[in-house]
Amino acid sequence: MAVTLEQAQRVGYTCLKALLRFAFMVANNLVAIPSYVLYLIMLQPLRILDSKSFWYIEGVLFKWLLAMVASWGWWAGYTVVEWGDDVKAVSEDEAMVLVNHQATGDVCTLMMCLQDKGTVVRQMMWLMDHIFKYTNFGIVSLIHGDFFIRQGRTHRDQQLVLLKDHLEKYYRSRNRKWIVLFPEGGFLRKRRETSQAFAKKNNLPFLKHVTLPRLGATQVILKTLVAPQENGTPSGGDAVRKERKSKGLQWVIDTTIAYPKAEPIDIQTWILGYRQPTVTHVHYRIFPVKDVPAEPEALTNWLYQRFIEKEDLLTHFYETGAFPPPQGQTKAISRAMTLSNLWLVAIQSFAFLSGGMWYCLFQYLYHCLF
Repeated sequence: MAVTLEQAQRVGYTCLKALLRFAFMVANNLVAIPSYVLYLIMLQPLRILDSKSFWYIEGVLFKWLLAMVASWGWWAGYTVVEWGDDVKAVSEDEAMVLVNHQATGDVCTLMMCLQDKGTVVRQMMWLMDHIFKYTNFGIVSLIHGDFFIRQGRTHRDQQLVLLKDHLEKYYRSRNRKWIVLFPEGGFLRKRRETSQAFAKKNNLPFLKHVTLPRLGATQVILKTLVAPQENGTPSGGDAVRKERKSKGLQWVIDTTIAYPKAEPIDIQTWILGYRQPTVTHVHYRIFPVKDVPAEPEALTNWLYQRFIEKEDLLTHFYETGAFPPPQGQTKAISRAMTLSNLWLVAIQSFAFLSGGMWYCLFQYLYHCLF
């Protein structure tokens, strides 16, 4: 089949746009990430004198970095519409966010749609696969205090112990509020077949749009961060002393990400922008943590039920293009989330100006020393 001139021009334009976007992303990373690290190195005396102020500044810089990632998708037309409960109402409380996982773009989507949720982004902790430690953003997540978890049976018990220690050491000392995890333990396309086989063997529902979640990390987070009076189980150690000054984890936010036609956006698409503008839909449902069972078997059933509900939500979305209305209501209300282009330009400009400042400073020091 012959390619028309118009088709060739369209392909050429798409390739050129992708190349320019990639060049901008590389330049963005080369100035923004080293600047973040250098600012925090310079602020180490403040960390000793006033740790709270240090982590406040770090959180602001962290939010700006995530906003830069969000801007790559926003300017390509990858926007978000939100459904369900309004999570802004609990943005200042401690919450655990449970998210279904389809592709690398899920993280970018969350980076975008949480930008307008008050202090959430700068005070959140992420649980992610250990492979992300070796990406360009790994150094940022390490400094911020995110937790990298290794998958697989051989590592499971050790990783849960490390997670508990990590939460007790960093969560409240750095004033974290939200903790985000993907309980499925991997991408849908990689885990679906195994999950369906497990479901068949154990007489559990057959799921197509999500997989059965894993209990371990969720249970550790609840045991460690929920105040003892709320679930009746002591957290132990330093966590108990810290929880006396805190209300503890108060909410579980069940978050469901849906892509049109069940075609998820991956990080390559987010960076290169070769897909047509796409609206990603995010549904929230908020549960008081006091309603979440503490016992392993009951918690497993509760967690399974959340993902069975996700399956129903996604089935409805793929059939109708919208999420179903809440129970007792006749119509579901959606909210288009927005970002300020002026604000995005401002933080991008700050990143490039910071990169120029650090370059001039090191040039000056080099000439002074040599």
